[in-house]
Amino acid sequence: MSEIRAVGILGSGIMGSGLAEVAARAGHPVIVRSRTQETADDMIDSLAKSLAKQVKRGKLDQAECEAILARVSATDDLGALVDCDLIIESVVEDLAVKKKLFAELDQIVQPDAIFATNTSTLAVVDLAMMTKRPDKVCGIHFFNPAPAMGLVEIVRPLTASDETIATAAAFAAACGKDAVEVKDQAGFIVNALLFPYLNNAVRMAEQGTASIADIDTAMKGGCNFPMGPFALLDLVGIDTSVAILDALYDEFRDHNYSAVPTLRRMVAAGRLGRKSGRGFFDYST
Repeated sequence: MSEIRAVGILGSGIMGSGLAEVAARAGHPVIVRSRTQETADDMIDSLAKSLAKQVKRGKLDQAECEAILARVSATDDLGALVDCDLIIESVVEDLAVKKKLFAELDQIVQPDAIFATNTSTLAVVDLAMMTKRPDKVCGIHFFNPAPAMGLVEIVRPLTASDETIATAAAFAAACGKDAVEVKDQAGFIVNALLFPYLNNAVRMAEQGTASIADIDTAMKGGCNFPMGPFALLDLVGIDTSVAILDALYDEFRDHNYSAVPTLRRMVAAGRLGRKSGRGFFDYST
């Protein structure tokens, strides 16, 4: 296996920040690349606040907090990732954007570096073929929030070498995660099973079977789920959920993956869930 020392993260949103924390906790120096220096700096501030809250709650001591922060830097310069051994992409779930980014990275980063995508639905092989190192490209799909969620899906495209997959799995394990290997198929394991359930919960509400609140209560109480389907949709993001469903439907043409009208209308109305302040529930107060 290749040795992973420095880790690069592409994307400074919630997931990018979470990935930076996970990798830094595992002892890796981490460079986060954002589109602007302003958003890069905002990510560092957000990480510092998150870690400070953990110190306050007694989940982290001050020395460890400072050590984690010291390992993380942020920039708007793609060239700063030149010496990274592993780069994890976590930008917008748009194949064209990701393809362009992988092609640019391939011209900059050392030839032995592994490229990974955190995509939850898109075909990893499409990204691998944008590079001259398709054997060193795989999926490393963390779940949100990355520091708290224990599972990572290691996605093997047709082009990936055994060494790349073994290195990715070892990295996930070193970060304290349980890694499962899955072939490069839309939705992988979790989302391929989860999103028909979420979609059908909305369909059930559309049909008037039960209220949104009662469906959430039923699934928490009846299945011991930590949250109901509507609260989970709000957490994931309604727009992200529609994008995932569309990718699943494009691959499988299964009716259960066809996003119900309510979801599309909510996207049109800007009711995207927690990130917009309103989705199925109101988060404005």
